[in-house]
Amino acid sequence: MDTTWILFVTPIFLCTLILYYRNRLSLKLKPKQRNQLPLGTLGWPFIGETIDFVSCAYTDRPESFMNKRCAMYGKVFKSHIFGSPTIVSTDADVNKFILQSDAKVFVPSYPKSLMQLMGESSILLINGTLQRRIHGLIGAFFKSQQLKVQITSDMQKYVQESMANWKEDQPIYIQDETKKIAFHVLVKALISLEPGEEMELLKKHFQEFISGLMSLPINLPGTKLYQSLQAKKKMVKLVRKTVQAKRNKGIFEVPRDVVDVLLNDTSEKLTDDLIADNIIDMMIPGEDSVPVLMTLATKYLSECPPALQQLTVENIKLKKLKDQLGKPLCWNDYLSLPFTQKVITETLRMGNIINGVMRKALKDVEIKGYLIPQGWCVFANFRSVHLDEKNYECPYQFNPWRWQVREKSSTL
Repeated sequence: MDTTWILFVTPIFLCTLILYYRNRLSLKLKPKQRNQLPLGTLGWPFIGETIDFVSCAYTDRPESFMNKRCAMYGKVFKSHIFGSPTIVSTDADVNKFILQSDAKVFVPSYPKSLMQLMGESSILLINGTLQRRIHGLIGAFFKSQQLKVQITSDMQKYVQESMANWKEDQPIYIQDETKKIAFHVLVKALISLEPGEEMELLKKHFQEFISGLMSLPINLPGTKLYQSLQAKKKMVKLVRKTVQAKRNKGIFEVPRDVVDVLLNDTSEKLTDDLIADNIIDMMIPGEDSVPVLMTLATKYLSECPPALQQLTVENIKLKKLKDQLGKPLCWNDYLSLPFTQKVITETLRMGNIINGVMRKALKDVEIKGYLIPQGWCVFANFRSVHLDEKNYECPYQFNPWRWQVREKSSTL
């Protein structure tokens, strides 16, 4: 009897819940606005289409989520991901408008799990004068000649050390090697930490932390978010110890790393906790985006022998010239390699290490006839634009020479 009752009531309850959820979202829109919304579906209550979105992201074709819906609804469609009703754009013009809009129209928006992990003092979440101040300080340091010399030297050093351990009879895992090199270079630029036990401990905690960036926003023991938050606490403790030690030594006239730059600032708002949180945020490229890009470049070049040959000739020619002059390679040398720059650009286009950006609309916005309602999120997807055959001929083919043709056409 009890089982029969449950089987009868459960479907009714679920249907009622779905109808209530959809009506609630609809009532938030004015009648005239509802017809202007892009086509699409909000998916299941609460979770929307998040599971499908995330599962596609971990396949070799992450754009499949977008492609399927673009075929049904067009290049701009509505969805519900990471807990928010969202307008998804794969249209280059719409994306450009979103990125160029000021803070009175759109503000950055991130999944709840990411916001919890970054913390309230993260440069991704703070606004106003403090954000501009931190951006300015760090940006100026990363552009400094002093840091460019250090990074160029460290990169060569760590690459040579890594290659010295390679053996012909053993496989080489490129992504693991590039992660190790990039993390060492970046962490040294951030906190002047050299490779060793402390670096390895920091890296271990960081890998646990970063694994939860795109997790479900459930902070309970055993969940990915909980484990990531615990790892971040350990990282903050390690970085704060470095910050406090530097603060006790006093101000450096010439900053050696990002911590020195932030400590030299007189603002009382730049607390040790704020500095530690943002140092951890800035470690993400060293573990994720940069190593992935370097690994993809290796893969694409191995599959395109003519490009590998031209890249090799260009770099060997530069190396021989520097050896004759008795000078080491410097930052500007890399920028002087035209074909190498085209390989980097094509790798960025195909690799799409940043799939897109999320923004929240502060007011109703209309773009090319599409409505983005106030309070809704908008996801400007880059990958679908970069792999659209209407924008690039044979988009899935690695072709660095396409940028040579584009340069010529842009100068005509």
